[in-house]
Amino acid sequence: MSKTKTGETIENVEFPTFDASKTTDQIRAFAEKGVEQSKEAYTKLKTGAEETQKVLESTFETAKTVSSDLSLKTIAALRANAEAGFSHLEALIGAKSLSEVVELQTAFLRKRVETTVEQAKEFQAVASKAAEDVSKPVKTAFEKALKDIKAA
Repeated sequence: MSKTKTGETIENVEFPTFDASKTTDQIRAFAEKGVEQSKEAYTKLKTGAEETQKVLESTFETAKTVSSDLSLKTIAALRANAEAGFSHLEALIGAKSLSEVVELQTAFLRKRVETTVEQAKEFQAVASKAAEDVSKPVKTAFEKALKDIKAA
């Protein structure tokens, strides 16, 4: 009989038995858990994609509306400027003297500068609101996604 380092004989050593049914159950449980986690991940991905699609649709619709508003504001400004120009031209044609022409021209230029400043402020306000309206859904969705990631 051969002796081991501890002094026992090999006949006294018991080797654990291998139970294949326990291993199969463990592998099955592991696989089922993997499938369940995959289903959860797919569901989260699908939900995220649907939410993103809704946000993009909302953003594009808002951008379309804002674009229309800006276009209408631009057309109104162009119309007002054209009418002012034609009115000024009529006034110049009716002027009786050079001093009256200079006076009309000075008043017209002063009024044009004032109007241009007012129009620029209106455009800035509309553009700022437009940028805010267009970016708001995206910002909200991004914040929600970050919150969900932190929660997970």
